[in-house]
Amino acid sequence: MGCFLCSGKSRNNQKIPQKKNNNKSDDQIPSSSEKVKVNLTLDIKKDIPKEGGTDHIAAHTFTFHELAAATKNFRADCLLGEGGFGRVYKGRLESNNKVVAIKQLDRNGLQGNREFLVEVLMLSLLHHPNLVNLIGYCADGDQRLLVYEYMPLGSLEDHLHDLPPDRKRLDWTTRMKIAAGAAKGLEYLHDKANPPVIYRDLKCSNILLDENYHPKLSDFGLAKLGPVGDKTHVSTRVMGTYGYCAPEYAMTGQLTLKSDVYSFGVVLLEIITGRKAIDNSRGGGEHNLVAWARPLFKDRRKFAQMADPLLQGQYPVRGLYQALAVAAMCVQEQPNMRPLIADVVTALTYLASQKYDPETQSVHSSRTGSSTPRSRREL
Repeated sequence: MGCFLCSGKSRNNQKIPQKKNNNKSDDQIPSSSEKVKVNLTLDIKKDIPKEGGTDHIAAHTFTFHELAAATKNFRADCLLGEGGFGRVYKGRLESNNKVVAIKQLDRNGLQGNREFLVEVLMLSLLHHPNLVNLIGYCADGDQRLLVYEYMPLGSLEDHLHDLPPDRKRLDWTTRMKIAAGAAKGLEYLHDKANPPVIYRDLKCSNILLDENYHPKLSDFGLAKLGPVGDKTHVSTRVMGTYGYCAPEYAMTGQLTLKSDVYSFGVVLLEIITGRKAIDNSRGGGEHNLVAWARPLFKDRRKFAQMADPLLQGQYPVRGLYQALAVAAMCVQEQPNMRPLIADVVTALTYLASQKYDPETQSVHSSRTGSSTPRSRREL
């Protein structure tokens, strides 16, 4: 599912073809102890009445007329972006004058209906500072719309790739804060939710930023409730985005929490390197970010070559090494070799707390790995 708040069309969001699976887990959310027990049928009219909610859905219900008015009848100049399952508009609710983002799903998309219901259910139950806030939804007739808090800085992707000349580049400290915040959102899904939630679609375009670059995970249409009891995985259709999908999940359809950790590792590599997860414009051996990075992980002398050139050498050497070490662990081919997301949060929270001042610390050459001291060398 594409990002719901992006500048123009989402990039690098090629979807992995679905593999058919006779397992019914994609049509049902397993029951959760005293939390949610909802049959995910495709009969949205039955599951979400036009008026009122259900016992589990706390989000506000809007009429189509209200949301049409908020977007000036979905006028083109209100369009924020377009993803795989619909368009997103900036709107202003007449009832409280609040600015919101309104995602209008494609009425002809069957999968969009399923994702609509999953997202309403998930975001009605899950609340965390690093998850986007669902304000409400509309299920008027055949219209399916989702109303979110407006995130003025768009997606992380907008600040890493194909930057326009007038867009401010992300400095090292901001990048680490974004990475740590995204990891905290994932930690909440994995460790605080009961049963745990597998996000399944972690990528830069699904990490949104508020006016202070505070990150929030968005787009929960592909989320799955994770394994409980003695189960080690959830068997499901293979869905996601090329470049971010864990190799074992892509091959077997067996989904685990470690599948999300792999995707996070790809995102962290993007944050560090400024490269896209998949970039077919690059030469041979460099179009896949993880494949390009793996040989470089083995030689610390090449770590400086992996830093985003837009950083212009302004990063702490030790911080770069540590961030790359975290990314390398997350994208291990064997799931059991990947860290728990809680350990990733601990490491990145520490890195985000380390202040880097380019005026007093070294500037590093991404070509040679050398340092040019300003007032003292990085220790």
